[in-house]
Amino acid sequence: MKLDPSAFVADPQLIEALGQRAVELSYGADSVLFHQGDAPTGLYILHRGEVTLTLDSPGGQLSTQAVPGSLLGLPGLVGNQPYTLTATVRSDAKVSFVSGDDFTALMESEPQLAFKVLQVLAAEVRSARNAILQR
Repeated sequence: MKLDPSAFVADPQLIEALGQRAVELSYGADSVLFHQGDAPTGLYILHRGEVTLTLDSPGGQLSTQAVPGSLLGLPGLVGNQPYTLTATVRSDAKVSFVSGDDFTALMESEPQLAFKVLQVLAAEVRSARNAILQR
């Protein structure tokens, strides 16, 4: 089963605002950004490279290749719940990390961006539902 990679892509205005609070990181192949079940510490913005997102469940595995502009770990951060996916770098990647505190500060200072966050979350929900229906 596959998740739609475009479901994780955020509006450029949101990426830019997050980027102003982000720390740029570089990862080599096989690096894990976060594991399914880990407590959320922040979110990751994929700028370049390949990251595979996987969800392991009793019913099988869902996966997708994230594309540049993707926000990774957003549902866990917003819901203050463990990450529901594992994010693994597949080739050298340029990634930015936004801490949970910086994300919250951004949402408080620029509340109009919250709608753009909701758009990404809604797209992720639709993608997951469609993947389940395609079984």
